Formats: sequence, C-alpha cells, structure tokens
Amino acid sequence: MVHYTPLLTEEIFPQKEENHQLISWQGRSLYVKKTEQGQLEVVQLLSTDPQDFLNASFTPGTIFKK
Repeated sequence: MVHYTPLLTEEIFPQKEENHQLISWQGRSLYVKKTEQGQLEVVQLLSTDPQDFLNASFTPGTIFKK
C-alpha cells in the first residue's frame, strides 16, 4: 500500500526524541543540534524556496558556530 502525504517520514514514524532547536540563520529557518564542541550542526532546512536547498551552507550535516 502506498501512502501519499506532504508530511515528513519522521512525522509519520517518529524516532527517538533528539534535542533539536529551531533557529533563524541568514534569514532561513533551520533545525540544528549542538555538537559536543558547542557548535551547531544543521539537521533540516525549512524553506519553500528551491534555491535555498542548492546552497551548500544549509546542507544537513553542515557545522557552524553561531
């Protein structure tokens, strides 16, 4: 059975809760998590602009200091 939905897989099948924060960085909304070194790692970009997803600085896994 196929289920078509605009929801993310994580919203349908929740995994264990992680400590993610929603922040605004360079005018974009991002879910980030803190690394052991105190830096922020991008978990998910929230945007409706397709060009934002082509920007390598918003790729999940990117680490930056805030």
